[in-house]
Order: sequence, then structure tokens, then C-alpha cells
Amino acid sequence: MTPGTALLVAAAGFAAGSINAVAGGGSLVSFPALVAAGLPPLAANVTNTVSVWPGYLGSVAAYRDEVRAQRRRVVALGATAAAGGAVGSVVLLQAPDAVFEAVVPVLVLVGCALLAVQPRVAARLAARIEAGGRSRTTDVHLATFAAAVYGAYFGGGLGVILLAVLGIFLTDHLQRTNALKSALSLVINTVALVAFALFAPVDWGFVAVVAPASLLGGYLGAGFARRLGATTLRWTVIGFGVVVAAWLAVR
Repeated sequence: MTPGTALLVAAAGFAAGSINAVAGGGSLVSFPALVAAGLPPLAANVTNTVSVWPGYLGSVAAYRDEVRAQRRRVVALGATAAAGGAVGSVVLLQAPDAVFEAVVPVLVLVGCALLAVQPRVAARLAARIEAGGRSRTTDVHLATFAAAVYGAYFGGGLGVILLAVLGIFLTDHLQRTNALKSALSLVINTVALVAFALFAPVDWGFVAVVAPASLLGGYLGAGFARRLGATTLRWTVIGFGVVVAAWLAVR
């Protein structure tokens, strides 16, 4: 790894941590940076999953009071999320590399679309919670399982998917729902991290650079990202993601 490449992926990791702290979608920056640094798409995907894991841990730490207050729900849905994460990891590891390379441009676009609708999802969730509603236990477990499969397989936009799922099927305060989303994201990515560390082509040299940069970005970069503005930040990432998807489709 050249100094220039190390600087590129470290900056991408820092940006990913900052973006995840504000709007979500940081993997739409760090994943293509790893591809641009020379990693094949599958190796870049699993390396990125391992690298951004510290950011999920930091998010749960920030929401520790809200997570602790709904421990029973976290444990129940966490078991479902772990099962879905295991399935998604197996699918990624067993499918030919060519399959992932073929679908990854579509997955990047899906992540961009999810990031674009994030404000609307949050607004609808808040309105539904204010109006009241009925929790649907079986449905939320099935939807969480499906989201976890997607999250372990690729992960771009996972937070938005989980927030939407939890908002549709559960009735609770937005901050508690966001805390639950963070806890489930951590579970899914922990399962994927273990599977990829053992069986996938993780590039640990890149992890050593990106992971601390992502953690630092989540801690320090959030302030800069907030000054930039959530809307500006969101659409910058979306525009970047669309360009990346086009580049991946023709490379």
C-alpha cells in the first residue's frame, strides 16, 4: 500500500464515520474507495464491513441508556438479526464472486435510494408514533430477518431499512427506535465480521488504516458534517454513489 493509497482510504474511512454519525450511508464512500485502491469488489465489501464495525459500536455506546431500557426487545430481535446476518454472510461467501460483481452496482443504487428517502421515512415514523398503533411481533421479526440478510450481504442503507421496519411494526419513541436500530446493526455487522474474518478475503492492511479513521470520523467528524448540513451531505453522498454505481457497471 503506497502512502497515497493509505491517505485515500483513511480519508474515506473518516468520511464514512462522519456520514454514518449524521445521515447514514457511509459505506457508499468507503466501499468504492477500497475498490479504487485496487481491491476486487468482493474483497472491498468484506474489508469495508470489518473496517466500519467500530462506528456501529460507538453508536450503541452513545445510545446505551435507551438500549438498556429495552433490553428484552434488543435480545429478542437481536437473535433474529444474528440469524439473518449469518444467512447473508453464507450467501455472500458461497455465491461466485462474479455474482456479487454483477449485482453490486444495483446494490449501490439501492443504498442511494434508501439514503434519499431517509427523511421521509423518519417523518412517517414520527407521525405514526404520535398517532399510536399496534406492535406486530411476528411481522417485525420476519422483516428484521430479511433486513439482516441484506445487511450482511452488502449493508449500504441498512440503517434506513431497519428504521423503516421498526417504525412500521413497532410503536415507540423515535429515539428508542433509533437506539434499537443501532443495536441491531451492530449485531448484524458483528456476525458478518466474524464470518468474513474467518472465511473471506479480508485485507487486514486496509482494515488497519480504515477502521481507526472511521472511529475517529464518527467521534470528531460529526461536528463538521453537521455544519455542512444533513441535506447537503445526504445529496452529496447520493450523487457520489450514483457515479460509483455507473463506474462499477462499466469497469
